[in-house]
Amino acid sequence: MIPDIYINDMSMLKMGWIRENVEFPVPESQTETVVVPGRNAPIRFNEALGMISFKPRAFTITLSMLGTRSQFDAKVLTASNQYAGRLCKVRKSEEPSLYAIGTLQLTPSYDPLAGKGQLVLECTDGDSYRYRVDMTEIVQTGSGTVILKNDYMPVVPTVITTADTTLSWKVGTDSFNKTLSAGEWEIPELQLSYGNNSVKVTSTGDTTFRYREGCL
Repeated sequence: MIPDIYINDMSMLKMGWIRENVEFPVPESQTETVVVPGRNAPIRFNEALGMISFKPRAFTITLSMLGTRSQFDAKVLTASNQYAGRLCKVRKSEEPSLYAIGTLQLTPSYDPLAGKGQLVLECTDGDSYRYRVDMTEIVQTGSGTVILKNDYMPVVPTVITTADTTLSWKVGTDSFNKTLSAGEWEIPELQLSYGNNSVKVTSTGDTTFRYREGCL
């Protein structure tokens, strides 16, 4: 299979571009520290807050094509009008279930001797995490304990209830209870961490948890 790159679900291969290279490096973590006089170690805020945050993701995609200058200019024109300076979803054919989001900047170049054109797409402000294409949706009918499995990105699910519902869960040593009427809700305290998250549901109706998972 020829490696491909999809931008906003559009195949670059079908547009006549060959993917030469793509780099999706892991974003750097935010490591803010404060040196306190009299202490032998700095205060590391990523450790103090119990959660690691990351800087924007930067990535580069290099595309090429063989043809005349006019053919190259036509392809660059099409790509520029669709993607230059725009916030785009980008995914690789090798990982079809994950996509990155960022603003693309395009840099074209053409070698008339080789008859080869190259288009470099760069992003410096991408979201730190890559997202799953498909939303995760778990439905609990009536009362019971539901397990919400989550990837590495912390996420707050949307909760949809069809009747009065009480949710109970724990975060570390802290316990939470929330009573909801029928409707659609987001509860900031119900932030899912990596792995299995247990939530007790007390209801006579259906309770739906919907969220998008992500990873680095």
